[in-house]
Amino acid sequence: MGQALAVEPDEILDDPALEARARDISRELRCITCQSQSIDDSDAPLAKDLRLIVRERLLAGDTDQEIMTYMTDRYGDYVLLKPALRADTALLWFAPLIAFGGALGAAFFYFRQIRKNPNDSDSNKNNPYSEDPSTENPLAEYPYNNSHDTDNADRIDSGAADPEMK
Repeated sequence: MGQALAVEPDEILDDPALEARARDISRELRCITCQSQSIDDSDAPLAKDLRLIVRERLLAGDTDQEIMTYMTDRYGDYVLLKPALRADTALLWFAPLIAFGGALGAAFFYFRQIRKNPNDSDSNKNNPYSEDPSTENPLAEYPYNNSHDTDNADRIDSGAADPEMK
């Protein structure tokens, strides 16, 4: 990933090692305004404020972990792009897997039911042209529309289907 355009020149620290640490920390913190971007990538004014706080804390001598703790104490776990796996955040981590498993299970049982009873599916009950022999095709009474009737097909092709048209 290249340099983020959101970091403005007046934010950049003179010490390259501290600036690298600031960028690493900023990539792990969520912009609360943008929600899906890190503060390193966001142009939002709040993201700039958070980047400045990170740099101030680095200049004050805080470790990376102390800065992360400071930010989570102030803004909650939501500020972390990758929240820690704990009992109170487990649902955040496993909800997508649970939803996917539920959808997969529902699809499995649905298709299994259709495979067992193909004539009992809802689509066949509402289809007037299903393969049920007790249901007649209403178009069958019109011999000119019946493509299986070769005698009528020959008459249609020759133009002799209607005796009055001769």
